[in-house]
Amino acid sequence: MSAALQVTAFGLALLSTLFLLLATCTDCWMVNADDSLEVSHKCRGLWRECVTNMQDGVRTCDQYDSILADHPVKIVVTRTLMITADLLAGLALATLVLGLDCITFLNEDPCVKLKMCYGAGVILGAGSILGLIGSVWYAVDVYLERAMLVSHNIFLGVHYDFGWSCWLGMAGSTGCCVASVLLTCCLYAFLPCRNMGHPQPQGRTATSKMYAMDSRV
Repeated sequence: MSAALQVTAFGLALLSTLFLLLATCTDCWMVNADDSLEVSHKCRGLWRECVTNMQDGVRTCDQYDSILADHPVKIVVTRTLMITADLLAGLALATLVLGLDCITFLNEDPCVKLKMCYGAGVILGAGSILGLIGSVWYAVDVYLERAMLVSHNIFLGVHYDFGWSCWLGMAGSTGCCVASVLLTCCLYAFLPCRNMGHPQPQGRTATSKMYAMDSRV
């Protein structure tokens, strides 16, 4: 059962980490929701903005200014959180690979391998929290910006909604969270060495019983 949990958690963590990486690198965090002319498809990402002409399919992208330049808080916060989540998820995957039962590394000490899986779950949990905060922060900011324009009857020709890159970020973060639960809460039930540091004083108990019998005689 422990090996099955490890493999399931590893597969889910690997897929979720790929989702997080794709979300960070792709360019469709915001997408035009109601272009009245329907002549172009506009996407905005964390690093650049792209426009696709719907008539001839030509796609052009404008790179944002230098990473050191001034950017909206939404972009800066989401970049920082997503990159940190990617790094934590990658570290957790590396730790989890070494802790799998099918890997010969540290086979002579299974308790250490299980603790490595447990530690990978904790790291995945931290990464999932950061990824969820970053993607949900971005989505809420896009929604509030759109709601403010609608409430003031301001129409700029196109309104933006959060796109599939944002959905990928939320899906990857959720998957990392589920893998973290499998590696921490569920796997802990199969951790046979969790009580090895506190052995029961069996010899002392037997000796005390002998003294008790002598006193009765």
